[in-house]
Amino acid sequence: MALEHALLVALREQPASGLDLARRFGRSIGFFWSATHQQIYKVLGRMESDGWVEATEVSQSGKPDKKVYDVTPAGRAALAAWLAEPTPTHALRSDLAVKMRGASFGDREAVLDVVRANLADHHVRLDHYRQLMKRDYPDGSGALAGLDLDQYLVLRGGILTEETWVAWLTEYLEAHA
Repeated sequence: MALEHALLVALREQPASGLDLARRFGRSIGFFWSATHQQIYKVLGRMESDGWVEATEVSQSGKPDKKVYDVTPAGRAALAAWLAEPTPTHALRSDLAVKMRGASFGDREAVLDVVRANLADHHVRLDHYRQLMKRDYPDGSGALAGLDLDQYLVLRGGILTEETWVAWLTEYLEAHA
């Protein structure tokens, strides 16, 4: 996947400025596809040149005007084509897993510290995802459809992924306690 596709999805959900997109990446999309402010602005410029998005100047009181981007028909077609392409299954590629496997060949306590730090990070993400779930979907997925159901299910996938990481890292630490 290219950043272009993540931006097209975000802009199909809601037109936004580059700054707004960067903030949204920090809150949601960034949990599974990260990008810096500079990358977002660079790619938006390229997407505008390619005709995938168009920008509208929006006046702001006491601030410089901002560009709000929206997806063009060409961008919609490009996104639809990409969505229909097969997605290869990617094998887990984890520095942490290799360190855990090789802990016997080095400073095990240092590796355990790395595992503890990663576990703490996964707990933070899991807590954040659960807060989003509680806030945005207090009644579960019962009446959801379309985009709302897709967003719910991706959040649910994030929760399941983080629960797996927490369980695995906890088991590793407990086995070496």
